[in-house]
Parts: sequence; C-alpha cells; structure tokens
Amino acid sequence: MNQPAILALVDGTVWPGRSLGARGQRSGEVVFNTSMTGYQEILTDPSYCRQIVIMTAPHIGNTGVNEQDDESDRCWAAGFVVRRASRSVSSWRASASLDEYLRERNVIGIDGVDTRALVRHIREKGAMHGAIVSDGSDAETALAIARAAPDINTMDLVGEVSCAEAYTWDEPADPQWYPLGASGDAAGDAAAFAAAIAVDEPMPVPLPGLHPANGRIGGPAHVVVYDFGIKRNTLRLLISRGNRVTVVPARTTAEQVMALRPDGILLSNGPGDPSRLIDVVGQVRQLVGKVPIFGICLGHQLLGLALGGRTYKLKFGHRGGNQPVKGPEPHVAISSQNHGFALADEGLDADVSVTHRSLNDDSVEGLSCDRRRAFSVQYHPEAAPGPHDASGLFDRFVTAIEQTATHDGGVA
Repeated sequence: MNQPAILALVDGTVWPGRSLGARGQRSGEVVFNTSMTGYQEILTDPSYCRQIVIMTAPHIGNTGVNEQDDESDRCWAAGFVVRRASRSVSSWRASASLDEYLRERNVIGIDGVDTRALVRHIREKGAMHGAIVSDGSDAETALAIARAAPDINTMDLVGEVSCAEAYTWDEPADPQWYPLGASGDAAGDAAAFAAAIAVDEPMPVPLPGLHPANGRIGGPAHVVVYDFGIKRNTLRLLISRGNRVTVVPARTTAEQVMALRPDGILLSNGPGDPSRLIDVVGQVRQLVGKVPIFGICLGHQLLGLALGGRTYKLKFGHRGGNQPVKGPEPHVAISSQNHGFALADEGLDADVSVTHRSLNDDSVEGLSCDRRRAFSVQYHPEAAPGPHDASGLFDRFVTAIEQTATHDGGVA
C-alpha cells in the first residue's frame, strides 16, 4: 500500500494518495458514502456499478472481510477511496484484510486521500467522473483517463448487473442479526423485530376484479423479484418471512412474470438513470394492480415512473447508513440509502400519495397507491449495511399479499 496513486476528477483537481488493492487504471463516477462501516457490502452492491466510492469515515478496514457479507457474487464498485486503510484486522469473523480482498477482486483503490476535503469538493461541485491510477502513471495521464471516461448516466447499467436467467433463492436471514426475536429461527426473529418497530401504515386494499386469482391455497406465497441489481439480504428477508422466491432478469416481460403465478412482485434496487429504462417502465405499468408490488430504490423510481411521475438527478446523491426519513407522519426512521436519482412530486397519478420524505432535502422517499396495492421506498429496508428501522416494510408487503390471497379465496 506504499506505492503512489492518484485520483483525478474531470474538473482538473488531483488528489494524491497511496495504492490500495489492485494496481492499474480505472474510471467512474465519483460519489461518497457516509457509512462508518459496511464497506464489504458497499463494494458488492450492484447499485455502485461503474462508480468510484469515497468513504467519509476516516478509518476503514479494521474489521477485515469475511465470506458472509458480500451482497452479490462480485465487487461492482469501479474504485475505492479512503483516508486511512487499516493494516491490521481485528475481528473474529475476518478471513482477509481489505487490501487483500480488493487485490483478489481486481478493485483499484487509493489510501491516504484527504477525504474530508474531497467530499466537501464533491458536495459543492456535484458528483462527477474521475479516474484512479496506481500503476505509476502521472497526474496528466489520470486526468486524460477521467475526461475520456464514458458517461455512466447514458449507459444501460441495469443490463450489466441483472441476472442472465431466472433462478430461485432459499437462504433465510441469519437470526443473529435480529436480536429482539426469541423464537430461535430466522422467520420468527425477523417477524418479532419487525413487530417491535412496526409503523402504523395503511395497507394496500384489495378490490374486486382488480387482479386474477393466483390459485394459491395455503403454502408459502410466491414472490417474483425483478433483478435490477438485487442485494442478497432483500432475498433473505423475503425467505425469512415464509415466502417462496423467484428472481427474474430485468427485461422479463409482464406476461412472463404473470405466467409464474406470483402472489407479489418486488422491484429491486439497481444502478443508473431510471428514465432510460423506458421498456422496463412499460412492463411495470402493465403489472400494477394485478398483484401487490413493492419497490425499493431504483424499483421505487420505476414504479413512480409507471404511475405518471418523473425522475431527476441529485447533485451528489444520498449514500450511507444514517439518512433520516420522515413518514408516514409523525414517524422518523434512520435509513440506509444509495441513489443518485430521485422521484419528483409532480405528475403522479391522482390515486398515488407521497408517504415518506428525506429530512435532509425534502425529496420523495416513499409512495403508496393503495387502490392498486403498490407501494415503494427510495431507501433500503434490507439495510446490509445499516439500521433495521425499516424492516417492517417487508411485513407490510407480506400482509398485502395475505390480504389479496384471502380476498381471492385462497388461504393465507
């Protein structure tokens, strides 16, 4: 980690440091995350595809990495920037150091950067493209790479991160992470924790003739998850609540999804500009009202677009495990977030209500369309990393499914 490295931004600023992880050259959009830990989950979150992530916490890596905390099967972050990377590991769960982890996965990082000044710069100027060089190249080379980098806001990043074919998931959440439960099993612990922090939110209301009967008589509910960049903990929490889960690629049509006879549909998180996913929005629009739908992050934005809204790019986004959200009144939750785009207030269908807002900038953080049994949040209720304040939203989704099944003549 002693070899010189350089981070250069397209505005011409250069930030020197030391090499961390793999050696080489890498470009991407430079963003920052305010979480104090959870770097392994951040690196493997597909929503960071082609982004260089700055950690604002000054000391990163002291708990090392392990085999359990990856949120996908690879690192998606294009680069990693820290003030000081720990040279020692002090956790019983650790199997390697952060530097070893980055090397093995070919992620180029930079250590020793004045991240306080860098983040203030990004907050003032906005997120922008940049490049890390750690192969001995000079600042001029780094600047040239940054300025030649493709604009990720024009790219089909969801197509990069989504699965190639449908698959099933059956791993539940580890009950150790839900200490309020006393049942000794993941489903019971997750449910007990959700009950302890449950928010008094209205449930989507099933209406006659609004959707076809799904034919489920008893047994687990079948949740079909659109993979726009899904995180594993979302799938685990669905399983822990007694559901059967099928994950499908991002471009799966509404007809193909309904052929799977879902009891509910989850629209996952993911990277990129939602307004470029016109084809996906069209499929979501066809699905709204047929079965309960729950959208998370990018899924929230896509649902909002399908319900008549529009999206816009934030100056520097919301990324971190300490983001305050208000809603529904008078509740406040601390949430985990990772998004550079947001949903605007205007244009939404008349039967859609805004349920949650950011306490930092008043941006839309949640929607509900009770008549069509669809709701969404901009933040990440599955956390990983982050607080569990919003875990109860999965129970709201399950309750909507159970209400629908009961109305259709099935047994919830």
